[in-house]
Amino acid sequence: MKLRDIYIALLSVFSIIIYGQNSQQKHYIFFLHNKFLEDHSLEEKHPKYGVAEYEAILHQLKENNTVVISEKRKADTDPIVYAGKVKKQIDSLMKKGVPAGNIAVIGTSQGGYIAQYVSYYEKNPQLKFVIIGASFKDDSLEKDKNFRLYGRILSITEKSDDGHVLMSHEQRFIRSHIKDFKEIELNTGLNHGFLFKALNDWIAPAKDWVYRK
Repeated sequence: MKLRDIYIALLSVFSIIIYGQNSQQKHYIFFLHNKFLEDHSLEEKHPKYGVAEYEAILHQLKENNTVVISEKRKADTDPIVYAGKVKKQIDSLMKKGVPAGNIAVIGTSQGGYIAQYVSYYEKNPQLKFVIIGASFKDDSLEKDKNFRLYGRILSITEKSDDGHVLMSHEQRFIRSHIKDFKEIELNTGLNHGFLFKALNDWIAPAKDWVYRK
C-alpha cells in the first residue's frame, strides 16, 4: 500500500490533504509546494532537479499533535486567489479557537510566494511563516511598492540558487519592520533543486520555527 493511501484524508470542505488528524491537535502546518507540481504528476521528473518529493516532505513535517494541511494545486493556479483560499482556512481555524501562534504556513518556491501573499492578507504578527526559495532579484512582489510582510518569518535560501536574494535585502521586507525574523542561507550545491528534496537541511529549521514558542 502506498504511503499516501495510508496517511491521506481528504476534507471536501477545503479540498485538502491532512496528516495526523486527532482529537489532541495543537499545531497546524499549511504546506504549499512549488510551481512544477502544479503542471506535473507526483511521479514526473523535472529535467534538472528530478522528482519533487512532495509526499516525503509532508511525512517529515508531521509530528505528534500536528495537522499538516496541503494539496496538489491545479495547473496555472493564481497565487493571489489561492492565498485567499488559505487565508479563509486559517481564519476558520482561529474562529474555532486555535491560537495564531499555533498556525504556520510553509511554502517552497511558488508556494513561498503564495505564503507571502497570505502574510500580507492576514496582517497577523503571531502567525508563523517559513518562506523557502522564494526571494529573487526584481521578482514580482518587488514590483508592488505597497506590499508588506507580517508575522513571524523564517526565510531559507540556497547559495547556489541562481538569482536568489536574501529576504532581508528585499524592499518588501525592509519596509515591513518585522520584529521576529530569521534567515538561513544553505549551501547544498543543488541550485533550485534543493527544495524539490525532503532535505533535513531545510525541513529541520522549518520545524524548529513552527514549534518554537
